[in-house]
Amino acid sequence: MSRTSRKSAAALVYDSHGHDDAPRIVAKGYGIVAEMIVQRAKEAGLYVHQSPEMVSLLMQVDVDSRIPPRLYQAVAELLAWLHRLESGAGDASPVIDVVATELPPHTSSEL
Repeated sequence: MSRTSRKSAAALVYDSHGHDDAPRIVAKGYGIVAEMIVQRAKEAGLYVHQSPEMVSLLMQVDVDSRIPPRLYQAVAELLAWLHRLESGAGDASPVIDVVATELPPHTSSEL
């Protein structure tokens, strides 16, 4: 089975009131690991967003690294939608424009 046909998942954390300048990848994986990430998120009452394009980009970021600036807009749109959903004003699903298919190599100055 190729990597593109296996289930993949990435988990983000972001504390806008804390020390996080940008969301960080806290877990990612394929296959059984991806299933465990999704299962644990659901058990914790966290929202699980399904977007193959977004996950593909997030899988290119190292665990415990901040997302690169190129993903700020897409992730911000998702976080804003989640905030609206939690406050009772959200739509059924977010509209997030993810146009990049591959992230360029980044330097520490970008993060």
